[in-house]
Amino acid sequence: MRKILLRGMRLIDPATSTDERIDLLIAGGVIAARGVGIVADQETRLVELPGAVVAPGLVDMHVHLREPGREDEETIESGTRAAVHGGITALAAMPNTEPTIDTPAWVEYVRSRGRLAGVHPIAAITVGREGRTLAPLGELAEAGAVAFSDDGRSVADPSVMRRALQYASMIGRTIIAHCEDQALVGSGIMNEGLASTRSGLSPIPTVAEETIVARDILLAQSTGARLHIAHVSTRGSVKLVRRAKADGVAVTCETCPHYFCLTDDDVRSYDTSMRVNPPLRSAGDLKAIREGLRDGTIDVVASDHAPHSLEEKQVEFDAAPPGMIGMETLLPLTITHMVDTGILSLGKAIALMTVKPARALGITAGTLATGAAADVVVFDPEGRVEVTGDWFRSLSKNSPFVGSTLSGRVLMTIHDGQVVFEEDLENTCGSSEDNGKRAAESNELVVGV
Repeated sequence: MRKILLRGMRLIDPATSTDERIDLLIAGGVIAARGVGIVADQETRLVELPGAVVAPGLVDMHVHLREPGREDEETIESGTRAAVHGGITALAAMPNTEPTIDTPAWVEYVRSRGRLAGVHPIAAITVGREGRTLAPLGELAEAGAVAFSDDGRSVADPSVMRRALQYASMIGRTIIAHCEDQALVGSGIMNEGLASTRSGLSPIPTVAEETIVARDILLAQSTGARLHIAHVSTRGSVKLVRRAKADGVAVTCETCPHYFCLTDDDVRSYDTSMRVNPPLRSAGDLKAIREGLRDGTIDVVASDHAPHSLEEKQVEFDAAPPGMIGMETLLPLTITHMVDTGILSLGKAIALMTVKPARALGITAGTLATGAAADVVVFDPEGRVEVTGDWFRSLSKNSPFVGSTLSGRVLMTIHDGQVVFEEDLENTCGSSEDNGKRAAESNELVVGV
C-alpha cells in the first residue's frame, strides 16, 4: 500500500476543528501525520494542488443502491463507483430493495460488497416494510445494520413505531423515519399550492409530512430513543425539529440538495426527474430549509440517491416513479447553492456531509484525525462541473441537473489509503509539473480516469 503525501493544501476537518494549509501523510491505510514540512521519501506519491481543499471523504447517509432486485437501475458496484466520483467514501444503503433488507443474510450481503467505498446497510424496521411485524432488529444489528428504516413508507401504526424505537434504543441503534401520512398523501403527485393548481397535478399538502414528524418526535421523546428524520422538506417540519431539540429530544434530521435548489414551480417543466417523495415544495419552504441548515436545526445533507431506468422515467409525470440520482452532485450542489451564495461557510457545509452524518449513524468516519482511516476527498471548490448524462458513473441518469454548470469539482477520492477515483491532475488547480508523471507511475487502483 503506497504512501501518499497531500502537500500544502487547505485542510478542512470539522471533526477536529481544523481549517488551515498543512500537509497530510497517508500510510498503511490511515492518516499517519498532519503538519507543515512533512518530507516525502522516494516511496511516497506526492500530490501538490495549492488551490484544492482536502477534507474527510463524504458520508452519504441516504442512498438507494437497488441491489438486490433492480440491478438494471443500480448495483452496489456501480453505486459505489458513482459515490467515489462524488467524493463519497461511506454510504448508508436503504432497505427498500427487492427483496427487502430485513434478514441478517441480506444485511451481510450488502455490507460485504462495498469495494470502492464503505457500504453501511440500513435494515427495515418491519418485515417486508409492511408496517405490521417488527423485523429481528437485534439480529440485524449483529449482522451489521447501522440503523433501521422503512424508507419509502412511514410506519403507519404508532404502536409499532413506538416498539421499534424502544427496541432500537436497547441495542444502540437509530430509527430513521420516512415521514408521510399516506392517508393525507392519497393519490397526490406534487406539493399542494398555486403550482399544483396551474399544472393540474394532484396535490400533496405539507401537513402530510408534518403530521408524522410531530408524531414520531413525541414517540421518541416518550421512549428516550434516537430518531432521525429523513429528507425534511417543509418549513413546518423544520419548526418541529427546532422545538424538539430545544426540549432535549434526541432527534436529528437531514435534507437533500433538491429541497434547497428547486421548488414546486420547477415542476411546470413536467421533467419526471423532479418527481420525488416528499415532493418539491414552495419557495417559502426552500427558504426555511436553507435557514435550518444555516442555524444548525438540520444536521445533515444527504443525496437520497434514487436511480430509475430511462424507460420508467420517460412517461407522463404522474406515472413516473419518484426519485432522482444525487450522489455525484451532492458536493457541487451544496457548494453552488449554499456556499457560493454565502449561506454556509465551506467548513459548515463539509460538516453536514462528513462528521455529522457519521455521528447520526453511529459509524466511525468523517474525520482526518491522526490514526483515522484514510478516507479523503480532494476537490477544487471553484472548479467547474459540466453535468451531462455521460458525466455520471451511475447506471441511471435521472437527474434534473443535467445541463447545469456547478462549482465544486472532485479531483481525487481516497478510501482506506487507496486512490479509488482521480481526475487528470496535470495543470489542475495549480498542480506541479510532475503530478501527471506521478499519477501515471502510480500502481494504485484508479477508477473513472
